[in-house]
Amino acid sequence: MVLVSTPKNPIPLGASSGYLDIRKGVRVRYASWQSALRERRGTVCIFPGRNEFIEKYFEVVGELRRRGFAVAVLDWRGQGGSSRLTRSQMKGHVRDFDDYEEDLAHFMKGVVLPDCPAPYYALAHSMAATVLFRAATKRGCWFSRIVMTAPMVKLMGLPMPQGVCAPVADGLTLLGFGKQAVPGSNEKYWASEEFEGNPLTSDRERFFRNISVLRAAPGLAVGPPTVGWLNAAFEAMAQLGSEKFAPRIRIPALMVAAGDDQVVSSKAIEDLASRLRAGSQLVLRGSRHEILQERDAIREQFWAAFDAYIPGVALSKAG
Repeated sequence: MVLVSTPKNPIPLGASSGYLDIRKGVRVRYASWQSALRERRGTVCIFPGRNEFIEKYFEVVGELRRRGFAVAVLDWRGQGGSSRLTRSQMKGHVRDFDDYEEDLAHFMKGVVLPDCPAPYYALAHSMAATVLFRAATKRGCWFSRIVMTAPMVKLMGLPMPQGVCAPVADGLTLLGFGKQAVPGSNEKYWASEEFEGNPLTSDRERFFRNISVLRAAPGLAVGPPTVGWLNAAFEAMAQLGSEKFAPRIRIPALMVAAGDDQVVSSKAIEDLASRLRAGSQLVLRGSRHEILQERDAIREQFWAAFDAYIPGVALSKAG
């Protein structure tokens, strides 16, 4: 599988795609495009959230290219078109968020730095924002600025408070249950085809566009996370919540929260933003978790914030 095209979600012209071998048994899928304008304004690297895939961002790729950016997108290990890490292809697993940082480093060194123009900007959604925050604390981080949609700072909808769930997940992982799916009903983790009441988007057309991709390529889908993934996520979010963490972030960051988010905590995003040395926060009222899959009125607010925050955007060309 390289890239999947459907009538409602065609592959943007000029795509370059392939796989990167990270280590034995682990390879990740990527795609990249050059700017649609002659003038180069740098590269935006898109980092999807959990249970997402490159094809879901084709519309965003086009919007960025029309702004004069090259674009590169990654499928994290364990999801999309990248290697799965358990015998069940539907379990979303990772041992540690350090593994995602390994994917990030190979992607930048193998795809972006050789083939895409500087400067580099990151556009990260949900889980990916957690990964990018960790990378932004380290010397040599590649990005000039980072924009994050609904960053995963704290999870919502857990059966118990996060402070209680975290040691339970840790204990189960130590006992060897790390690759088991999270206990309880798995329905909330599967890509439901029911639009009404879904927590991701209020835009019907974009919701069913994404479903059409999964119907054409069921192998892109991921179901419930494993206990190990949840344990790794709790550890990563605990780092973000530490008072010592935020001052270590070296890259300016814009966090865009969804006002009606049922997946991650907008209050936790606000708290983190207040501790950043170079960062800010914006709340989009009426938006559900997947801001870039939302209806036009909400997406227009996002793009206005993006255009104001990322240097080099030609506003007359944007849209």
